[in-house]
Amino acid sequence: METSTDDDGDPATAQIRLLMLCIALAISFQPAHKRIPVVFKPPLQKEAPVAKKTKAPPLKKRSKKKLYLTFDDGPNRGTKNVLHIVQDEEVPVTFFVVGEHVFASAVQHQLWDSLQIANHIEICNHSYSHANGRYEKYYGQPDSVVKDFKRTQDSLGLTNAIVRTPGRNIWRVDTLQYTDLKRSAAAADSLQKAGFVVMGWDLEWHFDHKTMSVTTAADDLVRQIDSAFARRRMKIADHLVILAHDQVYQHSSDSQQLRTFLQLLKKKGDYEFALMTAYPLIAQDSLAQR
Repeated sequence: METSTDDDGDPATAQIRLLMLCIALAISFQPAHKRIPVVFKPPLQKEAPVAKKTKAPPLKKRSKKKLYLTFDDGPNRGTKNVLHIVQDEEVPVTFFVVGEHVFASAVQHQLWDSLQIANHIEICNHSYSHANGRYEKYYGQPDSVVKDFKRTQDSLGLTNAIVRTPGRNIWRVDTLQYTDLKRSAAAADSLQKAGFVVMGWDLEWHFDHKTMSVTTAADDLVRQIDSAFARRRMKIADHLVILAHDQVYQHSSDSQQLRTFLQLLKKKGDYEFALMTAYPLIAQDSLAQR
């Protein structure tokens, strides 16, 4: 008897097939709005970071070159004109006065009074006797030199210890040491030891000693200043000390040269006038009255 392998007659199998058919029909008749759509989502891409805008640092103002305009030997005939011009031009300057000149006449004493109350003016010590014109003898006696300067300091009641030696370009400012004529070195050292600050100069406005008039025109002097800064011909970089003399400006033509000189420098815009007490290396404790 042959055995059959067809399971169509198996009741269990028939039930399974019927169940699967019902499920398929149920799915096919499901409403469209209930079907869950399959959506393809591409992988997220990271956005490139946006560079933050940074503000450019503010430009630093270029510091102006310092000019220290100083006038020696007053009060004398030219002092009044110098004072009038620098006040009119509103330029700060330093006068190195000779004590003996203050008491030489009533007019000179009045000029001294005018200097004391003037704006933008500083007064420093240029000795009492101005060596009496005998420089070799004067500097050969260091103790006498100190006494001569102390006499002016005390008699005029000066409020700073800055001095300039007569007839000599000498510097004794903290560690800055310079002596044009070595025979004067001992006297200069004695002044510093006594508490004085000795100021020389970097550039001189020359004059004719016979006619007492300037020998360098204002525009030529400005060019000399430009050259000095370009070649760094000064004791401290960007700080130039200029020496002039009161008595040279007693005539109108020379006074006009002074005014023109100041106006030319102000127009350039890269220079700034300053008082001697603002010079580098001058310690504040040396500005007290001695």
